[in-house]
Amino acid sequence: MDARLEQYEVKMGKTLETLKEDYSTIRAGRANPRLLDKLRVDYYGQPSPIQSVANISVPEARIIQIQPWESKLIKEIEKAIINSDLGLTPSNDGKVIRLVFPELTEERRKELVKDVKKRAENARVAVRNVRRDANDALKKMCKASEISEDEQKNLEDQVQQLTDKYIAEIDKTMESKSKEILTI
Repeated sequence: MDARLEQYEVKMGKTLETLKEDYSTIRAGRANPRLLDKLRVDYYGQPSPIQSVANISVPEARIIQIQPWESKLIKEIEKAIINSDLGLTPSNDGKVIRLVFPELTEERRKELVKDVKKRAENARVAVRNVRRDANDALKKMCKASEISEDEQKNLEDQVQQLTDKYIAEIDKTMESKSKEILTI
């Protein structure tokens, strides 16, 4: 791989990582503590991630248990969960908050798979935009006589190989997440 193309490979890699992080927050019928990653609670005036103010565990396949370090945080955490787009109703016993994940309906599974595919398409578009940026930069270098036309062609081929590699990874990740969602 040519060193001049490294920055574009890094950008494509970041696109893939972002997609994987997005997928980890999609509720697939099983309890996954990563679903709470984006939620923040007010902790002494600071918006803080739930993980930094409570212990989070998964005692059963479809239950997340949140045990705040300070009992006054129970209401704050519940409020954050209710106001989120998780679609879950927290219950507490004064010490611990429990999130019970209902079985996903067939219709909801299909909606989630559509969302997974849409996010994958957005990632593919982002990778193609990086390819376009790389090719534009190579054309400018050729016009400025920094590289020859043969070098430009060779580098464009390498950019296309990178693009193909990352799009294949995106597709693989999408298939895997779709399969996970559709598995009952």
